[in-house]
Amino acid sequence: MAFDTTGFEQADNRRYTPISEHGLIGDLRTVALVGTDGTIDWYCCPRFDAPSVFGSILDADRGGSFELAAEVPTRTRQFYFPDTNVLITRFFAADGVAEIQDFMPVVDESPEATRHRLIRRVVCVRGTLPFRARIAPRFGYGAEAHTAHLEGHEAVFRSPSLTLALTATAPLESDGLDVWSHFKLLEGESNVFALDQVGDGVPARSCPRAEAREQAEATVRFWRRWLAASRYHGRWREMVHRSALVLKLLTYAPTGAIVAAPTTSLPEQVGGERNWDYRYMWVRDAAFCVYAMLRLGFTSEAEAFMGFLCERMSGTGATGPLQIMYGIDGRSELPEYELPHLEGHLGSAPVRVGNAATGQLQLDIYGAMIDSVYLYDKWGQPISSAGWEEVGAVADWLCEHWDQPDEGIWQTRAGRRDFVYSRLMCWVALERAIRMANHRGLPADLPRWRESRDAIYRQIMQRGWSTERGAFVQCLDDGQLDASLLMMPMAKFISPTDPKWLSTLDALTTDLVSDSLVHRYNPTTSPDGLRGLEGTFSICSFWYVEALARAGRLEEARLAFEKMLTYANHLGLFAEEIGPTGEQLGNFPQAFTHLSLISAAFNLDRALG
Repeated sequence: MAFDTTGFEQADNRRYTPISEHGLIGDLRTVALVGTDGTIDWYCCPRFDAPSVFGSILDADRGGSFELAAEVPTRTRQFYFPDTNVLITRFFAADGVAEIQDFMPVVDESPEATRHRLIRRVVCVRGTLPFRARIAPRFGYGAEAHTAHLEGHEAVFRSPSLTLALTATAPLESDGLDVWSHFKLLEGESNVFALDQVGDGVPARSCPRAEAREQAEATVRFWRRWLAASRYHGRWREMVHRSALVLKLLTYAPTGAIVAAPTTSLPEQVGGERNWDYRYMWVRDAAFCVYAMLRLGFTSEAEAFMGFLCERMSGTGATGPLQIMYGIDGRSELPEYELPHLEGHLGSAPVRVGNAATGQLQLDIYGAMIDSVYLYDKWGQPISSAGWEEVGAVADWLCEHWDQPDEGIWQTRAGRRDFVYSRLMCWVALERAIRMANHRGLPADLPRWRESRDAIYRQIMQRGWSTERGAFVQCLDDGQLDASLLMMPMAKFISPTDPKWLSTLDALTTDLVSDSLVHRYNPTTSPDGLRGLEGTFSICSFWYVEALARAGRLEEARLAFEKMLTYANHLGLFAEEIGPTGEQLGNFPQAFTHLSLISAAFNLDRALG
């Protein structure tokens, strides 16, 4: 199967580092993207959803950046210090070799931690190399004015909303707006640049070379100590552990929320309008993350998310007991607006902040949520009495509301429809709630829950199945296919070797799969209310691997999995989508993709024995 890709513009714009040419560092509150050229071109301070300080990935001229690179022609290579989120960018030149060690110290995981620090340590490891640095913040997504005041080896950047202090062991110069430095390092020498949020009782603090080295070592210890809890020892240990480290980086420690991605408006099609803000907590994505974390043995992250979720489930809003997403601090209002002064990555406008999908009805979130509660009750801690009351209230609500159209898992903007996947996950919600009630002897209206569960099953079997297509389809009484249905056997709705499912798997392979890469659906025959095309959806590609493995097609599954791994970037990171020539598209890195990689690796390992 091959979709028409003529709508994809192959833009050649050297002002932008490709999405995949980045590494990620963070401190469990925010992150920074560091390009392979040594430039930080995305950084929001002090948290994921704050306005950007460095945003040149969205506008090379107006976004702001922190450049740090050799002043002579070099080759660069980037890697992570093993088993950590400390990023190293190496520069190779005729006269020397040097490296930048980028990291954010995880000083304190507690909600009360106030210091946010980004450290860049430059070390010459052979010969001699001249370096240049240019620190050009553009506060408030490039819309706020600021000043830069220089005092010796310290510069203070002030805007109406944020103050940052830069301390350096190299000489600094300034024009009142930006700060720059030129220096030469001999073998064994180093320089340090540290950027701190200051104000509100947090004073500026220097960062001498010895302290930077100590903080780098402490950060390495933190990440290695965390990763040591992993129980995964399978064939793809390096990729699975890198994915786990990514998911941990996307966790907001003060509340336990997990962001879908740390960026906004990176395009799903260069030049297209499918540009969204993913710096929020989707209930579905976070619930699937809990599944992946529990599989690996990380129970504290699941516990923190459960606490966040229980606080949100009290009461019923316009679309039910839960919204589809929340701010990382738990806020429910996420108004969507555009930033017309930013041109977008490779000219892909609009750049959006906030997300209007907040008000959508997506019934599938309840299946993901209750399934995660069920798994936590099974592998983590038994559900509390208050937690069970919330689960029971959700199950009761679903009995009344499961049979209605919604916007679906892909949050389309073409109106509500009777999506089969939404029905499937309503079935999951009730089925898992029934399991918990039976297993723990908990009070529940079991006759009513069973009646609704069975009604959903019969509706999917009768109206979600197309005899003409020989497959389960996207919507009731429809003929279109949808990759979300790859979840049917994983959700234990149907046997992975059931003839109806095997026929569906063949139909999906024919219509939506291209050399192991899977499209969500065909937007030409199944309009989603948006112009343009998109790449293949990487979570669906990993779901496809699992579906093949569960169906006993192990050679196909393993080959498809290994092919998918070739689309990771040089650090093992994935964006949301893969474009027609193998480029990464969409927000980066994407939690959905990495959690599905973990699940696919775990289950393929088990199937291979």
